[in-house]
Amino acid sequence: MELFLGMDGGGSGCRAAVADRQGRILGRGEGGAANIWSHPEGALASILATAGAAAAAAGVDPARLDAVLGLAGANMADARARLAGRLPFASVRIETDAVVALKGALGAADGIAATLGTGSVFGLQRGGAVRILGGWGFLLGDQGGGARLGRALLEAALLAHDGLAETTPLLAAVLAAHGGPEGIVAFGRRAAPADFAAEVPRLLAAEAAGDPAARAILREAEAAVAASIDRLGAAPLPVCFLGGLGPEFARRLAPRYPGRIRPPLGSGLDGALAMARGTA
Repeated sequence: MELFLGMDGGGSGCRAAVADRQGRILGRGEGGAANIWSHPEGALASILATAGAAAAAAGVDPARLDAVLGLAGANMADARARLAGRLPFASVRIETDAVVALKGALGAADGIAATLGTGSVFGLQRGGAVRILGGWGFLLGDQGGGARLGRALLEAALLAHDGLAETTPLLAAVLAAHGGPEGIVAFGRRAAPADFAAEVPRLLAAEAAGDPAARAILREAEAAVAASIDRLGAAPLPVCFLGGLGPEFARRLAPRYPGRIRPPLGSGLDGALAMARGTA
């Protein structure tokens, strides 16, 4: 019997499932973060543990599985090459988590997927061909993602402290919460992307209360997200917003894309399984 493994692994966690040719799920597994570029050894451990759990639940040896792994950091060829020779599967195809998310969201249909969580990445599917924009990581990319939003908020707080920007209730509260400018700098030196993204709820709440600094930061993020979507394709292509911040940006950009925003058909794990089975 042909058996397939699909995996969706990102910076916060990893999910896998084993399915048969008909798509029936035989076993599932969950594990830790799986960014094969920034944390290759930790990612490998998560991948093996998660795949092993799914295979054990299905009662099958991982060496029998034809696998498609959608992994953060897989847009870097060196990371893919380092990983490929250390995996136990009968066959393996390594894609970015953005590709499997796109396939899960759209199936075989044409469209755009905007994935907005701690980071950001955008994908287009047209006539079966896939194009990806972004996903370059927090330091140099990920515009519109939670980490970049949090960093922008802390930067604005420091500018306000120095008198280079208007002080608002939000920026004063951020300075106080971090113990002043030195506390913000110390936080920034040790913080991971997820730590910066933890500032986003405060940012959204302040914007709802009318804070002008919050409004400016979020409008800049909206413009960056819209620029990537517009670069990938014009109407009438549908747009799916994915990730933890996906619903927030779908709401914000609904007037810009009237009639185009659609709910995703499925998850990144669904996309990986479909690719493994040859149906996507």
